[in-house]
Amino acid sequence: MTIPLASPAAEEKAAPVTELRRTLGLLDLTFIAIGTVIGSGIFLVPGVVLRETGTQIGPALLVWVAAGILSYLGALTYAEMGAMKPDAGGLYTYIRDAFGPLPAFLYGWTSFFVIASGSLATLAVAFSGYFSEFVPVGGMASRLISIAVITVIAAINVRGTRNSATMQNVTTGAKVLGLLALSIGMLVLGPNPSVSAIVHRGAWPASITGGLLSGIGAAMIGVLWAYEGWQYVTFSAGETRDPQRTFPRGISIATAALVVLYVLANLGYIAALGPQAVAGSNRIAADAGISVFGPIAGRIVGLLILVSIFSAANGIMLTAPRMYFAMARDGVFFKRLAIVHPTLGTPAFAIIAIAIWAAVLASTGTFEQLLTYVVFTGWIFYGLGALSVFVYRRREPNTPRPFRVPGYPLTPVLFVASAAALVLNTLVTQPMRAAAGVVAVLIGTPAFFAWRASSRRRALSLPTAPEL
Repeated sequence: MTIPLASPAAEEKAAPVTELRRTLGLLDLTFIAIGTVIGSGIFLVPGVVLRETGTQIGPALLVWVAAGILSYLGALTYAEMGAMKPDAGGLYTYIRDAFGPLPAFLYGWTSFFVIASGSLATLAVAFSGYFSEFVPVGGMASRLISIAVITVIAAINVRGTRNSATMQNVTTGAKVLGLLALSIGMLVLGPNPSVSAIVHRGAWPASITGGLLSGIGAAMIGVLWAYEGWQYVTFSAGETRDPQRTFPRGISIATAALVVLYVLANLGYIAALGPQAVAGSNRIAADAGISVFGPIAGRIVGLLILVSIFSAANGIMLTAPRMYFAMARDGVFFKRLAIVHPTLGTPAFAIIAIAIWAAVLASTGTFEQLLTYVVFTGWIFYGLGALSVFVYRRREPNTPRPFRVPGYPLTPVLFVASAAALVLNTLVTQPMRAAAGVVAVLIGTPAFFAWRASSRRRALSLPTAPEL
């Protein structure tokens, strides 16, 4: 009796899906990076920067340009590693391969339980807050809206990477065009001096004082937070088509575009209101828009911020779960998070897991203090990620590098120095907050060893193949 063999097509259909599909192109990566960075910061932070710099336009704009350049240096550094190792997990894999599994796990652990989930919760709560300006809601209804936003974004991402990327392209394109139109309109119609007049008329201080330098330092930290988020796109390298070319181009174009957008928006605000009024505003985009375009601009800006927040949240949901997928595949996180959905091709369990936890944080309000304590520690890992390029260059000098960071070693050194300065500033100025954040990160150490021990036990319990 012969045993019928399965056809090749049937075997292929029955084979489990273990890898993520490569469906992302250059436009997708560019818009993921831009969309994840632009949340609500550019609509609120410029007033704070002008206050810190004594309402002097020159130093304020210099802060935005300098912080953007530092972020661009980091993006170029990560571009080399992303093109060299285009795997799911991005920054997590760079740290793991360069410095070992423990620091990489601590970054992923902190991201899952606080940084990424807390950012999602923050964005969802902010969305419900701005939504209430159109439809008055409060209390329980506001929390339900926050949970609904997270649920909708999670559902889009579970159904397919292509669906989520298309949504990201549409929402990011809308907010970029909206921000450009608002900025250019304020520059053209604003009653205050034009760009050329701003540059030449009292924009710079007569002398540099200690107080000005201190203010620039404080403003720089705030602006670096406003640029923060471009590193999320590294988690999607494993789903990128032709990643050796596409990834470095996407992350570089996005970061450069962000610098232009942010500086243009600041110039527009100043043209609309003048530096003194900008410094005194806590709702700068709405106030500047209303002053130039009338009351209807307040509604338009509110709608623009809603789209911007939704896009930023979708960008995190599209990228961060890929890191938890990589961690689970390494055997140091919940093992179900390493499963790729057989028909949708997405890390569905990883997406659902962070969505549930973010919804819990948003509904209970417990994320605010946690995020305040821990978010600065992210820059420790961003610095480690950039240092990885030195380790790769030393350990793997002959590995093909489709993209090499220009200006090496100065480029990564400057980015690492800026990350270290931000962390040290927090340690000096807010030691209790910094200590609490470090402790929260280190709590993950016993969890790492427990997961790794469990993974080893599972490996030892697997039956071995019989000898022939």
